[in-house]
Amino acid sequence: MLARVLIAILPAGLGACAAPLALQAPPLAEFSEPVALLTEPDDEALRQELPLGSFSGLEVGDSRDTLASLTEAPVGLTVTAVVENSPAAAVGLEVGDLLLEARVGAELVELSWPSQWRALELENPAGTSIELLYDRAGSEREVTLTLVRRVAPAGRGETERFREDDHVGVVLRTATEVEARTAGLAPGAGAVIVGLAASSPWRDAELRFADLITAVDGVEVASPEVLLDAIRRADRRARLSLEVWREGQMVTTEAAVSRRISAVTDISLPLIFSYERRARVRNWSAILGLLHWESTSSSWRLRLLWLFNLSGGETDRLQEVDG
Repeated sequence: MLARVLIAILPAGLGACAAPLALQAPPLAEFSEPVALLTEPDDEALRQELPLGSFSGLEVGDSRDTLASLTEAPVGLTVTAVVENSPAAAVGLEVGDLLLEARVGAELVELSWPSQWRALELENPAGTSIELLYDRAGSEREVTLTLVRRVAPAGRGETERFREDDHVGVVLRTATEVEARTAGLAPGAGAVIVGLAASSPWRDAELRFADLITAVDGVEVASPEVLLDAIRRADRRARLSLEVWREGQMVTTEAAVSRRISAVTDISLPLIFSYERRARVRNWSAILGLLHWESTSSSWRLRLLWLFNLSGGETDRLQEVDG
């Protein structure tokens, strides 16, 4: 009988040593995301009242077209739509063209983010000429596009949420057009803090929910991904200089970047002793599993001789206190 038990237990005990390693870190614990920030502000009426700027007839998007390329900085802007009878259509631009550079007078802009194109439309009056370098089917071409007066608001841009939990522990959202332009940015630029981990070092920097980060280390946050890239590339224990728009004022602060804490999660001496810690659960067993203990923050279980089980934990009542 004992031999059968040993045969049944032995493979499991030895297998504990060969448990597969995790391929990625677990989500950070205790993220705070205020309910009021789970959706973007209802500011469409305000958006309709914003100055219109100029019109090019171009709609542009991210040039990265594969999942792998999303981890790299984009190069150029992909033309996603050309309005009929617009300045863009007049000079022969087509859907699929890759815009690389735009020059207005002596200013040259290397295009990477859609907010850069919207900035050109908003900051330059009708009649401004923009010299464009673009790529079509692997061949670089040049064209000069002249802006005209915009007669209706541009379409409302979509917002995205980004979660970073390797170095800072933050959830960011793209700013709405009203939020961005109020802070002096173009639509699509800026990163709004909508969530923070309890252990985030940005709490120590007194960053708050709804803060709009406009620049990092002197570089405009043309997209939340600019900020995320700066976080990823920062040296261990580096401090990032952040420009933050908060309640109508620009604030500058320095915020630290951290790393995950490493900890022992498994100890095993086959058949004699094993210990495991996963998220909020800890358990250990000894002597072929004759003694086994498992616990969480609110409950526990003890097993003896594979037969006797004893468990307990917090109840649905509070303790009585004096006074």
